Amino acid sequence: MVGLKPPEVPPTAAVKFVSAGTAACIADLCTFPLDTAKVRLQIQGEVRIPRSTSTVEYRGVLGTLSTMVRTEGPRSLYSGLAAGLQRQMSFASIRIGLYDSVKQLYTPKGAERTLPNIARNAIVNCGELVTYDLIKDALLRAQLMTDNVPCHFVAAFGAGFCATMVASPVDVVKTRYMNAGPGQYRNVLSCLLALLMQDGLAGFYKGFVPSFLRLSTWNVVMFISYEQLQRAAVLAWPAQS
Repeated sequence: MVGLKPPEVPPTAAVKFVSAGTAACIADLCTFPLDTAKVRLQIQGEVRIPRSTSTVEYRGVLGTLSTMVRTEGPRSLYSGLAAGLQRQMSFASIRIGLYDSVKQLYTPKGAERTLPNIARNAIVNCGELVTYDLIKDALLRAQLMTDNVPCHFVAAFGAGFCATMVASPVDVVKTRYMNAGPGQYRNVLSCLLALLMQDGLAGFYKGFVPSFLRLSTWNVVMFISYEQLQRAAVLAWPAQS
């Protein structure tokens, strides 16, 4: 058995909230440079208003990270980390901590959200949480793996890939729109059309590799931490759980 055993008594909502927020912060600490590189690659090549004469060109994930360290210093990789951790502690604790409770409302007992941001978060949540749940459940039902760390790793990695595939177009448009200069785009639709005209369909998957590396790594760290933190909390405070 790798990791803590599943508890006989399910964790309370409070344990799920705290475990989800803490696990999300741990995942953010591990993957924040990849997220920064992803954003830089997604907005690269965009026609800006006003135009910049000192544009740095980024090439690939490692190239982007090394260029940022060379031109802006190592701290640039974690620029905005404090805000990211605050967001995860509040947002992830709710969306992940409430998932099981909400799911139980729509399943028989004992059966096994600004507009670009809302769309992106809704798609990523479905891609991450639902896919992780489905893959994990399929592995356990088929008895291919037991409910431990390797199972959580496989399910989380698969969830990261699915989430990246479905969310990348919305994520690219969101990043372009939110980083645009004043008056550059009338609305989200004009941003989408400009991206389509400039880069074609491939433009919607610009920065796919760093997006996949970041999201899959984030999912693996977060879900493994989340599962283990829940079990550790139940073992530490059995009476409260």
